[in-house]
Amino acid sequence: MPTPTQPGWPLQSSTLTACGVRTRVLQGGADLHATEAVVFVHGNPGSSEDWRELMEDVSPHGRVIAFDMPGFGQAEKPASFPYSVEGGATFLGEALRQLGVLRAHLVLHDFGGPWGLMWAALNPMSLASLTLVNTGVMRGYRWHTMARIWRTPLLGELAQLTTTRSGFGWVLGKGAPRGLPPAFVDRMYRDMDWGTKRAVLRLYRATGQLEERSATLAAMLAPIQPPTLVVWGAADPYLPARLAEQQKETFHQAQVVMLPDSGHFPFADNPQAVAQAVVPFLQAQLVRSGGRSGHAASPSTAPA
Repeated sequence: MPTPTQPGWPLQSSTLTACGVRTRVLQGGADLHATEAVVFVHGNPGSSEDWRELMEDVSPHGRVIAFDMPGFGQAEKPASFPYSVEGGATFLGEALRQLGVLRAHLVLHDFGGPWGLMWAALNPMSLASLTLVNTGVMRGYRWHTMARIWRTPLLGELAQLTTTRSGFGWVLGKGAPRGLPPAFVDRMYRDMDWGTKRAVLRLYRATGQLEERSATLAAMLAPIQPPTLVVWGAADPYLPARLAEQQKETFHQAQVVMLPDSGHFPFADNPQAVAQAVVPFLQAQLVRSGGRSGHAASPSTAPA
């Protein structure tokens, strides 16, 4: 078994069922029962696999966890699940409870931002730190073109049904000067069955009144002021770079790292730069908190 000073602790795969949805869980670190953990939450159309490389980089410093959100990756994709910000936040909270996590260092991307930030706003004592990767509190944000299509009945279904691998790759890689690894795009495309496409449509259609939502979320989060790191691919055509510095309006002491030649998925198109920013930040937070090893609750997971 590697020592905590060595990079790349192997990740273990298991499953859990939360809110009636069975999903895949990836975990790593020296103590899989630690009650404090770094929790990685993917966005659309990702999965826990988005984070594997970064999780391995962080795992020598503490417990790391990621899971597939309902409707994505290898999670179940029931038509009855409430695909919404509130539904995702509720699932996140139940999953963390089952995994015995009392305090979480959240690492969020894309729609993982609304899910994770809503959970944090409702559970302020459980939030240890925030790492925002091309996501956050989106004041003044307007939907990008694909989001507007997905939010439109019939047009959204048609777009999802007619998307090819090449078209999917173009949408993902748009605004990514460095390009995305083909294996990264292939994996996401394989996961995009009709269950995921339906989840995307329902999620975007359930997320209206963006300015009101953002204002409410900012008001709930502002008193918490957790240690915050913002990492942003500046070439992102979906979430413009101006939103990175804007996070300081809510999180006043946030550190902002701009990656000028990265797009919406900087952990895929420039994983070294992301790790150079994220790993020292999380290491410092874990050292400050002491890592909180313990056995308050055993993870209720089964081997995959």
